[in-house]
Amino acid sequence: MVGTQWCQPLARMSLPRLARGANNRGMSKNLFSSLRLGAIEIPNRVVMAPMTRCRANPDGCLTAMTAEYYRQRAGAGLIISEATQVSQQGIGYPCTPGIYTREHVEAWKPVVRAVHDAGGRMYCQLWHCGRVSHNEFQAGGVAPVSSSAVGKGGEVYTYTGPKPYPEPRALEMGEIAGVIEQYRHGAKMAQEAGFDGVELHGANGYLPDQFLRDGVNRRTDEWGGSIENRARFMLEATRALVSVWGADRVGVRLSPCGTFNDMSDSQPRATFAHVVKALGGMGLAYLHIMEAMEGDLKHGKGWPSWESIPVSYFRPMFTGPLITNAGFTKEKAEAYIARGDCDAVAFGVPHIANPDLVERFRAGAALAVPDVSTFYAGGARGYTDYPAMAK
Repeated sequence: MVGTQWCQPLARMSLPRLARGANNRGMSKNLFSSLRLGAIEIPNRVVMAPMTRCRANPDGCLTAMTAEYYRQRAGAGLIISEATQVSQQGIGYPCTPGIYTREHVEAWKPVVRAVHDAGGRMYCQLWHCGRVSHNEFQAGGVAPVSSSAVGKGGEVYTYTGPKPYPEPRALEMGEIAGVIEQYRHGAKMAQEAGFDGVELHGANGYLPDQFLRDGVNRRTDEWGGSIENRARFMLEATRALVSVWGADRVGVRLSPCGTFNDMSDSQPRATFAHVVKALGGMGLAYLHIMEAMEGDLKHGKGWPSWESIPVSYFRPMFTGPLITNAGFTKEKAEAYIARGDCDAVAFGVPHIANPDLVERFRAGAALAVPDVSTFYAGGARGYTDYPAMAK
């Protein structure tokens, strides 16, 4: 088990944001109605959002504690795992899991089995942090990679303490196919681990987002410049996952309003409309679109091109299942589903302190409040010790 001396300070550092809180047209829809997501049917529309919790060992392998954590939350219609690195190059934070070695696969197997034994379904979110990393995480201490040599502000927490983010190295054209192959390999490993599908982490300023948005991507080759070129990495990475799983077991997560990790775009509506339409032609299991978070509203106001884009803007562009996320309450989720703005809602923070969130929603019960200081701690406190409501 990872010692808290490494992971406890992470709550104060720049970390992956915790998520806040085929669509059976014509049927009565609410949070508790079933939904077909590609190859699987989920019994309710309460999705557990991917949330980094920093409980893995330094080698990226999870422990029995994580199996219990996810087992407790198997009542969600679908669990999307915490972001999981597809390579050492993709690591950006301590104590986060991988899915690129045989040891990682063996560590994930009991986690997925625990969810399945409890009646749940689980996708693995595949992750490459790109520039949101540090030389200490990279083999040989080299610079992290990105679409362009554009750094970000702030500090990253490493195993030896907080460090300023370094300037990344722009991937050479000949390297990009190899990075996409990392996603394909991660997808194969996730299949061997027993997951029900995979989700491409294309949001929150990680590598696919670093290619997509022109606030970071300054390339002048076929991977930069026009929206079509900047979208190529996102779409090729998605196709790599589809080549392993089939489209009906692949999802993609996007954050059109996201400012996290110093992200911006000069034409966000046009940029993300292009991507959503392209993904819509692939027959994916679902598209997972984040609305604006509190931090986006705060930081985006200083950027002339920033705007809060509702998920309803993308609804006509994507006819498959649409999941949304960003600080939703039960009432707000019900309203979105009833209007047809989305088909399911992913809840993050509420799932931390409420392992039985679906049943609490169904009963109209009060929600427990999580202890923020344990979000990124290394032990069971604030992780597996939240009780279910009394019955």
